[in-house]
Amino acid sequence: MKKSLSIKTIVAIGIGSAVYVILGRFLTIPTGIPNTNIETAIAFLAFIAVLFGPIAGGLIGLIGHALKDILMWGSIWWSWVFVSLFIGFAIGFYAYKVKLEDGVFGKKEIISFNLVQIIVQIIGWGVLAPTLDISIYAEPANKVFTQGLVAALTNIISVGVISTILLISYAKTQSKGSSLTKED
Repeated sequence: MKKSLSIKTIVAIGIGSAVYVILGRFLTIPTGIPNTNIETAIAFLAFIAVLFGPIAGGLIGLIGHALKDILMWGSIWWSWVFVSLFIGFAIGFYAYKVKLEDGVFGKKEIISFNLVQIIVQIIGWGVLAPTLDISIYAEPANKVFTQGLVAALTNIISVGVISTILLISYAKTQSKGSSLTKED
């Protein structure tokens, strides 16, 4: 049996990609390292990936980052686009471990979410991005590993603060169980 994406998830991918582009284009803070910024778009990506899962997270990372690159630079830097796909996809698997729809996102979930995102960011920005930059674009190793380390650290902080606040806030909007009771 073939399982397809729900309309809700497809809409989330479209809107999520658009929001990623807007945040990536207009809400970044330069780090002083060339082409490396503190990204609110990655924090949004992590939040949406937890809400909608790995497929939506990966596609929002791919589409959003590719469109942002085209608008900002006129071309796509595929190594970093791939890492955004990886980040959204990998963090999206965390959605299976948390029950946001039940209003649950307490201390245990905050710690586990941040452990997951830290590991994913280190692998993505600290290893994959520099390795792909070297193999695809023949970039100097010292340059791309510095960029990757700065991107990993700043994105860990951005996701750790912004995504955690968004997830806590979202969980509070959800019902913690049925408050309806049957009257006799």
